[in-house]
Order: sequence, then C-alpha cells, then structure tokens
Amino acid sequence: MPSDPIRIGISACLLGEEVRYDGGHKRDGFLTQTVGPFVEWVRVCPEVEVGMGIPRETIRLVQRAGTLALFGTRSATDHTANMETYTRRRVRELRAADLSGYIFKKGSPSCGLYRVKVYREGSDAAPRANGRGLFAAGLTAAMPGLPVEEEGRLHDPHLRDSFFERVFAYRRVRSLFSGRWSVGDLVAFHSREKMLMLAHDRPAYTALGRLVAAAKQTPRREVAESYAALFLAGLEKAATTRKHVNVLQHMAGHFKKTLNAPARAELHEVIEDFRRGLVPLVVPITLLRHHVRMHEIDYLAGQTYLEPHPKELMLRNHV
Repeated sequence: MPSDPIRIGISACLLGEEVRYDGGHKRDGFLTQTVGPFVEWVRVCPEVEVGMGIPRETIRLVQRAGTLALFGTRSATDHTANMETYTRRRVRELRAADLSGYIFKKGSPSCGLYRVKVYREGSDAAPRANGRGLFAAGLTAAMPGLPVEEEGRLHDPHLRDSFFERVFAYRRVRSLFSGRWSVGDLVAFHSREKMLMLAHDRPAYTALGRLVAAAKQTPRREVAESYAALFLAGLEKAATTRKHVNVLQHMAGHFKKTLNAPARAELHEVIEDFRRGLVPLVVPITLLRHHVRMHEIDYLAGQTYLEPHPKELMLRNHV
C-alpha cells in the first residue's frame, strides 16, 4: 500500500457536519469509525459552499428545455448557473487534491449519484427517480476513472467491498504511473494484480496481459493510459461467487505438491463451503494466506487479491 494518505472526497454531512438544509447531518458510523483511520477525508458540501446557507430552502432538480436545472422548492430561485460555476472550480481543486475515490449523499439534488428525483417544469406529474445531482454529474464527467459511490449503496456488503477495493486499486495504479516507471515495474505490478483482475473480469485480465507483452514496442504514455483505464474498468465488473471460486481453486492448485492429502481436502472443502454460501470469503482467504506463509509460495504471497484493502475494514467478512 502507498505510504502517503489515501484521500477520498465525501459529502460533509456524512461525517457529522451540520450542513444539511435543516441544520442537521447524516453521520455514517462505518465511514467515520471504521474507514476513517485509513483515509484522509476531503469534505465537500456544494450547497453550503455555493452560498445557500444553513438552514436553507430545500432544492429540487427540474427538467427544463432538455437540461436539468436546480430550483428552490418555495421561492423558485434558479441556482443552476451558480452551481455549475462552483462545480467547475471545485472539481479543479479536487483533481489537484489527488483523490482516490468519492462518496456522495444519496438522493441529493446536488450530490445524489443515482435515482435522484427529477421534476418537470410546469407539471404537477410525479417526479421521475432517474436523475443525478448537478455537482455529482460535473465531478463524474470530469474524473471518469475515479471510483465513486453513494453512502446508501455502501450498506450492501458486496458493493462496499467492491468500492473500497477499487479505491485502493486506483491509488496503486496511479502511484505506478505518476513517477518514473519501467516496463519491469509494470510487469511486477501486473503480476501482483492478476488474481484480483481474474476475480472481476477475465477479458480484461487477458487484454491487460497483451498490453504488458507489447509494452516495449508501445509509446509510454499510451501504455500508461491504456493500462490504467482497462485495469480500472475491469475492476468495475462484479466479482461474483463463481469468479471468486475460480480464483480460489486456481490458487489452491499451487499447493498440489506441498500440502498433504488431508490439508488439500480441507482447503477444497472450505472453498466449497464458500461456494454454497456457508462461510464468507474471508474464511478460504485466511486459510490460503496461512498456507502461503507456511510454505513460502512467493508468487501467491505477492497477490493483492489476498489483501486488496486493510483487513481491519473487515469487508470480506460479509461477502
């Protein structure tokens, strides 16, 4: 893991700041207590920072002439231009802050990432839950590879594991290409990430291998941009139980000659228990890590799949 801080942008209300329209907050205990010690939060509240004040009138997204606008619900004040100007400036600052991810407040007309209510101008029809907050839309458009998520979706153990896996992976690949790097550095990085990528997206796993094989004959900037983009896109694909079992069995194959028959049987039994949903992923992973240490299997010891994020987050205890 990189030694300098991993920075994650976050809606300030999720950290307990009293910045919501009613002067309240939406403090999230998991983010503040469990994740907090391992990251550096970059707090953002677009509505306060754009000058709406606390407390303030609620706002809503409105479909107007084919575009989304931001209006006060009582006064009908149009906040669209101010929010768009603010977003361009704030996104430049956040890009300079070297973020590795961003967590938005769900449902917010400024920060909501998915299914934000959109009203139609001049209509009393029920709103459609198909919008994205203005600030969230601006940030995701300007930083397309950045791992992003809503705090509500992080209550799902699989989505939570996937998001933080991508956050730490984003930081690793950015660290690789941010300074001087050699083809040998890329080969070593790719070797460490193989099992992780295989758990998400086999086509990306194969394509990344081809990129690395051709790296010496390809312009360096093209290699870096293509590899990072494909690496991050591959990790966005869901790591299903079936994919995890495939990786676990592949890794277990490295112990054919080092484990005795009872130990091999135990390992395969634990993997099967995971496949059947009887134990979480952390159980076969823990047993594999034990055998890797005991038998000094260097190739497996270097695989980030065995610890893609700090174990103290306990994310794999629930998938």
